[in-house]
Amino acid sequence: MGEFFKEGGFGMIPTALFGFLFFASAVLYTLRPDRKLGPIVIALGAVTIAAGVLGFAMGMSSTFAYLRKVELAEQLLVAAAGTSESLNNIILAMLLFLPSTLVAAVGAFRSSSRSPAT
Repeated sequence: MGEFFKEGGFGMIPTALFGFLFFASAVLYTLRPDRKLGPIVIALGAVTIAAGVLGFAMGMSSTFAYLRKVELAEQLLVAAAGTSESLNNIILAMLLFLPSTLVAAVGAFRSSSRSPAT
């Protein structure tokens, strides 16, 4: 896991931070379903995905900036390695997003079942 995080570069830090905040808010929402927490959970989910995509874009930008310094014969290998490493940001975002969303869905279900019928 350390190598996975290291390969992803700097973009992994905000992705992990927002992802863990998203998970924590989803757990809090599930334990104490309150409609006021819903928008926070949704916003942190969106920021987690955005941070993963931004980390990927930054990695790809660095990869392509570096390509011109590499011999033509090595460029395809370097581009493939850079793309693979950059994708770690999106993978981390998804690894944090999916379970957090499932936990938040339980909270939403609990919140809707507690609401008085209209």
